[in-house]
Amino acid sequence: MYAEIIIPLAIPKTYTYSIPEELKTAVMPGVRVEVVFGRQKRYSGIIKSLSDQAPKGFEPKPIIQVLDPEPVVYPLQLQFWNWMANYYMCSEGEVMSAALPTQLKLSSETILVLNEEYGEDFSDLDEQEYLVAEGLLIKKELKMEEVQGILDLHHVYPVVKRLLDKKVCMAWESLKEKYTPKKENFIQLHVNYHQESALADLLNNWNNRAAKQMELLLAFLHLQKTEGEVKQAELLKKSGATSAQLKSLIEKNILVATKQSVDRLSFQAKEVNIDFELSAVQSQALETLRTQLDDKGTSLLHGVTSSGKTQVYIKLIEEQVLQGRQVLYLLPEIALTAQIIRRLQAHFGGYIAIYHSRFNPNERVELWNKVKKGEIKVVLGARSALFLPFADLSLIIVDEEQDASFKQQDPAPRYHARDAALYYARIAQAKVVLGSATPSLETYAQAVSGKYGLVEMFERYGGVQLPTIETADTRSMVDNRIVKHVISQGLKEAMEEVLKAGKQVILFQNRRGYAPYKICATCGFIPHCENCDVTLTYHKLHHRLQCHYCGASYPVVTTCAACGSANWIERNFGTEKVEEELIQLFPDQHVARMDIDTVKGKHAHDEMIRNFEMKRMDILVGTQMVVKGLDFEHVALVGILDADGLLSFTDFRVNERAFQLMEQVSGRAGRRGSQGKVIIQTTQPQHPVIKQVMEHDYKAFYEQEIASRKIFHYPPYTRLIQFFFRHADKQKALQAAEFFAARMLPVFGDYLIGPAEPVVNRIRNRYIYEILLKLPRDGSKNTMARTHIQQVMAMMQNESTYKSVHVQVNVDPA
Repeated sequence: MYAEIIIPLAIPKTYTYSIPEELKTAVMPGVRVEVVFGRQKRYSGIIKSLSDQAPKGFEPKPIIQVLDPEPVVYPLQLQFWNWMANYYMCSEGEVMSAALPTQLKLSSETILVLNEEYGEDFSDLDEQEYLVAEGLLIKKELKMEEVQGILDLHHVYPVVKRLLDKKVCMAWESLKEKYTPKKENFIQLHVNYHQESALADLLNNWNNRAAKQMELLLAFLHLQKTEGEVKQAELLKKSGATSAQLKSLIEKNILVATKQSVDRLSFQAKEVNIDFELSAVQSQALETLRTQLDDKGTSLLHGVTSSGKTQVYIKLIEEQVLQGRQVLYLLPEIALTAQIIRRLQAHFGGYIAIYHSRFNPNERVELWNKVKKGEIKVVLGARSALFLPFADLSLIIVDEEQDASFKQQDPAPRYHARDAALYYARIAQAKVVLGSATPSLETYAQAVSGKYGLVEMFERYGGVQLPTIETADTRSMVDNRIVKHVISQGLKEAMEEVLKAGKQVILFQNRRGYAPYKICATCGFIPHCENCDVTLTYHKLHHRLQCHYCGASYPVVTTCAACGSANWIERNFGTEKVEEELIQLFPDQHVARMDIDTVKGKHAHDEMIRNFEMKRMDILVGTQMVVKGLDFEHVALVGILDADGLLSFTDFRVNERAFQLMEQVSGRAGRRGSQGKVIIQTTQPQHPVIKQVMEHDYKAFYEQEIASRKIFHYPPYTRLIQFFFRHADKQKALQAAEFFAARMLPVFGDYLIGPAEPVVNRIRNRYIYEILLKLPRDGSKNTMARTHIQQVMAMMQNESTYKSVHVQVNVDPA
């Protein structure tokens, strides 16, 4: 009997292992097994399939042991992994590595074992070698962290290698189980006192000298009656007793202490409490959604900002929870989950859980297991939640479906969670709702064509009007591209009026830091990162220049390296500079900044959002974190500080992204009561996209943009595959790209563009060349393309010249 095993590595295929006789009853698809890959390295792989057919051409290695009594993933997930690997052109091992929580991926740990034949004469060893050898003599074997402790060093491998070379010891690999259940001490009554008569006799004949122990025992009996299980920590806290007093009762065989596994995650009571009524528009949308989901399986809910899409989602979720089925609610950003989780918990209590990368590894494993057992009915999470092993998934909601954050960039698999969710739902026979106020062109085109259902809500909940939008011409604020002021006079006056009325303001600037770059006023020299071909951003708080690509940090340059001048000019502005100017303009108001520099830690987003909701802040300035999905009652004014920056990216989606961001951030204004106001600062007030945002006219924008996409052969009319070639030697990267292009050109001809250098052509000292493949939306041609691409990449790997060139494939770049 043989098993096809997925190993969590970037290797091109799965591997076949033999199954020893004693393990045949324990193996099944989806369980983890310990295998040796290579000479000695051990991995925990997952069984993909079983077969009685022996592989041809080689003798398979045996499975060492089965690690799970039951599968950690269902066959559905294995099918999903296989599709993702094929579609996004990566390995199943890379998908497995992305899918499983870290604690379920066992690591191979090196163990040093004493070589008895060497003897006990360590006189030829140096001091460090001698210390390790003595430790081995005492313990017979040592783990790497134990060697690090003995030597008080982090890098111990040179010492270990010398010991191995001298045959003092041998090394072998052992799998290290990472996940450990959390255990707590629980207190129980000794079996001798389970009878009421025996307990009564104990209490009536108590030694008066042990009054504190009596108080402790009575506190225990009270907790046991009211709460059932009694935790040691809780008992000591409520009784005011000491550990010594508890120990005395245990030694007298009155109480018993036991260790039990407990959840790291706390959940509310499981109940469904829907305490609102839908408006007529929402009710109609819900009915239409139900019909379209039954008919087409996927539907787009296109509703303007604050139209009440979330309440429609809640009604759909309620139906599934009451049927005992599971729902996945995907959001693009962790920042959005904090506010929405509170709303959903109020309605679904302990049925709902949140899942994202900010959880610690052990918490993620526990949630993984609860979802697999069907204990969690609703999961709210970012794109990684798509990999959870749902037992009975019936509905996937992809909110803010247009957001580029749904696309994974690095490492592989470079999947798009929205598109992957559509396939996952198909094989799980689940329904999909795509929601947005500004749908992606690809999604809206599918809805208009009839492939997806389309439900539209153009009225804000409660009859509130969409905000009025004005432009502030900033040409007078810029002199030779030097920004004199961040806040225009018109925006400043509008802010004063709103703040005077006790309302709040949100300002959006899509750059963090203080100044995107500094330039020498004498010769024009701009400080660049040593590792990347990008300018350095000035962060005033830390008084450092920072690269936003590799993270390198540099001291602030005071003297120009080119001409020796000390005259520097700051160009453009980031959120840090906006915050500084706001504090100067509004010293009596509480100003807060929300970007990646200020919001760190698991609960930081939630804390800032709560403070803003509770009006502890008056003005909130931020990057894209403030744009999407957040619902604030008291925001009356939104300012978009640099619309020109949104319209100047070198990307075919630049207009789409700009429209979506401006429309989304505009939607934060006036969501309750009176109509809100938006001011867009720009030097191009007549730009078509700005005009369309001012009129909230998505359809006009769509018609204009889709026509351009058709002319220039971009999605939704084509499928794109990007190839990046990276190497420390620029010439070698170019040669590899040319080698690849030469073998693709005869097959794809005009569909192929490049090779060419991207805008940022060096990152982390690796030069980059890019090739773009535009394929027609033809299933057979796409399949043929993937096969040919894999063949060409295999040819490259066989060329010794290009083996060191890193090739990255990005299917459907966002």
